[in-house]
Amino acid sequence: MDWFQTLALALIQGLTEFLPVSSSAHLILPSQVLGWADQGLAFDVAVHVGTLLAVVLYFRKDVIGLTVSWGDSVLRKKHSDESRLAWLIILATIPAGVAGLLLDDFIEENLRSAAVIATTTVLFGLLLWWSDFNGSRERTLNAISWKDALIIGFSQALALIPGTSRSGITMTAALLIGFSRDAAARYSFLLSIPLIAAAGMLKGLELVQTGTDAQWTMVAVGTIAAFFSAYACIHLFLSFLERIGFTPFVIYRLLLGAVLGLYLIL
Repeated sequence: MDWFQTLALALIQGLTEFLPVSSSAHLILPSQVLGWADQGLAFDVAVHVGTLLAVVLYFRKDVIGLTVSWGDSVLRKKHSDESRLAWLIILATIPAGVAGLLLDDFIEENLRSAAVIATTTVLFGLLLWWSDFNGSRERTLNAISWKDALIIGFSQALALIPGTSRSGITMTAALLIGFSRDAAARYSFLLSIPLIAAAGMLKGLELVQTGTDAQWTMVAVGTIAAFFSAYACIHLFLSFLERIGFTPFVIYRLLLGAVLGLYLIL
């Protein structure tokens, strides 16, 4: 990759990881449409680290509180709303983790195409609009149950299909079962932490096993760019979500799907 591609892909990862527009789709498309070379495993690890640091730092108070409360529930049998939420985040992470281990190779070989991305971008965009329009938007995170966590967790497994959007489908599921926009977004962001960490560790182990000839300066730039763009994205998204809703993202997804459809036809 050259410097422009490095910076562009890192910014794409950071900006789309937490928006309901699918980061995987936006990272696949440059190679599918523009013919860019694969960014390589070291770069994948770098941008995962950047986005993980961003979400952990942004929600640092929540992360510390959830971790401490979870530890108290395990070691001292001391339970609280925070420890309960921590356990439900763990529970909701399991379906996607299992699905990733079982289906990753199949998805890699069969579903990483512009046609699949165009289809899922439109379909799940429309589902996001429908859930935002029809959901009661009354429930808070304190009201989440283990059934809610499983529903959101199984929906997260669908995000393995490129174009679905992990954040988009988890927010969609949360809205469908009555959560407010802010609660849906916050749970989605907190739920992303163990999954991004696990994906980063797996890619890191693969990198150690296979080795790399990566240009480490570019890797470092990718990490920093992904971090700052992801942090800014989370802040702005949560600041404006209640006012603008999900409609702008739905419109973007429909336009992106239409452009990809025209590209495939022409």
